[in-house]
Parts: sequence; structure tokens; C-alpha cells
Amino acid sequence: MDMFEKQVEELKKKDAPLAARMRPTTLREFVGQEHLVGEGRVLRKAIESGQLPSIMLWGPPGSGKTTLAFIIANATASHFSSVSAVTAGVADLRRIIDEAKERRKLYQQKTILFIDEIHRFNKSQQDAVLPFVEDGTIILIGATTENPSFEVISPLLSRTRVFTLKPLTEDEINTIIQGALQDKERGLGNIKTEIENEALKQLITMSNSDARIALNALELAVMTTLPDAEGKRHITLPIIEDALQHRALLYDRAGEQHYDLISALHKSLRDSDPDASLYWLARMLEAGEDPLYIARRLVRAASEDIGMADPQALVVAMAAQQAAHFIGIPEGNLALAEATVYLATAPKSNSLYTAYSRIQDEVEHGKNEPVPLHLRNPVTKLMKDIGYGKDYKYAHNFPGHVVEQQDLPDSLKDKRFYFPSELGYEKQVTERLKTWRAIKKTSNGSKQKQD
Repeated sequence: MDMFEKQVEELKKKDAPLAARMRPTTLREFVGQEHLVGEGRVLRKAIESGQLPSIMLWGPPGSGKTTLAFIIANATASHFSSVSAVTAGVADLRRIIDEAKERRKLYQQKTILFIDEIHRFNKSQQDAVLPFVEDGTIILIGATTENPSFEVISPLLSRTRVFTLKPLTEDEINTIIQGALQDKERGLGNIKTEIENEALKQLITMSNSDARIALNALELAVMTTLPDAEGKRHITLPIIEDALQHRALLYDRAGEQHYDLISALHKSLRDSDPDASLYWLARMLEAGEDPLYIARRLVRAASEDIGMADPQALVVAMAAQQAAHFIGIPEGNLALAEATVYLATAPKSNSLYTAYSRIQDEVEHGKNEPVPLHLRNPVTKLMKDIGYGKDYKYAHNFPGHVVEQQDLPDSLKDKRFYFPSELGYEKQVTERLKTWRAIKKTSNGSKQKQD
């Protein structure tokens, strides 16, 4: 790099957004992902030893995937080439691979190829690097926000080690923000800044675990705030709201309101009120609540308050959870809203919930007798000799595929736990059970005649 190129590079760094300027260059500066890069962890040891295999870094936006790749670049003696799958094509990959071959031949130097957003490459583009990962021409580092199992071709995935990055915690986001406020060389340390607690909390919450969003919003807030007479810039809640373009809603994700609002949502679902259910859902989502936390409560409501009255409710709730996880927020909000309306308007029954509660009580306080011998599988001759499976009646050999047979221990022989309601699908279940009980009483277990 000549003097002119060096000056251009320095100018680019100076004019770069705060998130880019504050990008850590060493593991010591890196915040989060202790399960991967903490002392003694396998990825840290691989980076420090220079013995890095081809890897996939899978995690949400702003969790440190690209940063880790550049830390590896600074820590390794290998040549580092970087491309983005958004703009690069097969021709770019072939050029880098040809250069890597030459470098390996002339200097015995390894080449690390970093592909950002590798999930955007199609099959043929991923196929282009496969042989050279396999023969060691390049060490591949792929970064993706999508599940590699679905977005990376199997042959390439089998030749890499997947490392999963977790969303940054609120404490970690706070650490990153404080570092940027204090850093005088790359950050905002030369600007006297005071940020109110409420403004800081809103910035952390609405960053949604994305360090890039937090830092860039912080920079915008600081640079657009005029200093007071003493030269200090006071960052208030309205300033952060303006920088984020999002109004701060009265909500405490870790406090009483968190539980109050989820309780209101669950009870509105139980009360079959779609309007109130949607309202409480939106209150939480728009305030920055974890959408997967809400999805878990929808799944619970589907089982507890609807149950067998509409078995499809659980399917819809789980589909909403998968959709919210797959496409993220805000796009996933509508999937959660759809599930919310479905649950609110579904027929209600808690018979499954009460049945399981009765069984829990029985298991906790009852005798816990052994399984009746005729229900046990006679796996060995000894088991068969002592009565395992003796006189067991195979239901499919009887009229209506129903047979009278004791399936509970002796002390619970005639005990009933499940009492279906007369609503929704459970009405069919009620009629079916009545029919089967009648068949059992009249048949006395008479075996169906074989043709």
C-alpha cells in the first residue's frame, strides 16, 4: 500500500459510521459470545493458534459475525480476502481462488476467504468454492443470519464447523455503548456527552440486541444535539426517540408491566376477545418485547385454554413461532397477530388442562403401581414365561377396532381423568368415547371372526 492509498484508507476510517469505527480488532476488545471466544473455548484457541478450520458463523444481525471474521484476519498470518454475497459473483470467487493457488504455490501461505451473507449465494455459487475448501486451497469463513441447514448446500456444510452466535444481552449492548462514549480515538470520547438513564434504556431496548443499530443511533443523537453553555451535550429520551424514529412506550421488559401485559393477552384470548388480544399483543411487540417469548405464551394458551376443542390451534401457534423466528421482526408480527386472532376466536376448553392436573396429583400422591403384565412386551423367553403380554388383546382384531381391556393399574382400574367438553372438536370426541364405551360393554371383548 503506497502513501496515497494509506491516506485514502485513513480518510475512509475517519468518515465511517461509529459502528464501523468501533469495530473491535482483537478478542480482548470483543464483547459477547463468551461461549465461543471466552478463555479456553475452542474458537478462541483456534484463532490464537492459527489452526482455524473452515467455519460458518450463524447469528442474528449485529451479534459480531463480521467483527469476528476481521479479528481472525488481524490475528492470522494467512492472507485474508473478503466478499459480500450481495455484490460478488462466481467470477470474483474464481479470481480469489486463482490468487490463493498462486500464493500457496509461491509462498506456502494460506488464504482465508470470508463470505458475508453467504446464504444469498445460490447453489452454483456455493459449488464454486466447494472443491477448494475440500483440498485446502482456501479456508472458508461464512457469515449468515439464516439457518445454515437450510441455506448452505450440504456438501459445503459438511466441510465446515458451524458456530452459533447468541443475541447480545442488554448488559453487553450497554458495555458497547459506554465504550463508544469513552473512546477518544475511534468513538465519541472527545465530545462531552451525558445520556439520561431513560434515554439509555430506550436505546438499549430498541436496538433489539443489534450493536450496529445502537451505535449508529447513538452517533446520530450526539451529533445532532447542540452543546450547552459548558460544551456538554445532554441526550434525552425524546432525542433518542427521534434518532431511532420510534416512540418510547411505557413498558418494562424485566419488571411488573412485562407480566401484567402478557397476563392481559392470555386472559383476553381465554375470554375470546380478538380485539383486546391484538391490542395487548401490539403493546408488547411495539415496545420491544421478545417475539419468541410471546410465541411461547400463545403455544401455552393453545394447549391450556383451547386444547382438544380445536387441536389445530396448537398447530397455528407453533407455525407462528416458526414464522416469527424465520423472518424476524417486524415482518413476523403479522404471523403472531394471525395466531392471536385464531386462538381468540377458537372454541375454548380446559378439559385437557384439568385432566393433566388430575393425573399430576395422582402421580404425586398415588401408589405408582407397576404396569399390568398383559401390557408389557415379552422381549425374552423369561419375560414370556412369567406372564409378560399374556392375554393381551390386539384392538385391531375386534369390531370397530375397540376392545375392553384394563389399561390402568388395579387401584385405578375404573378411574377417569379426561372429561371432554361439548364444544368444538371435543363434541366429536365425547360422542366417540360414548360409542366406544357402549361397544366395550356389549362386546365383552369378543374377538372379531377372521375371514
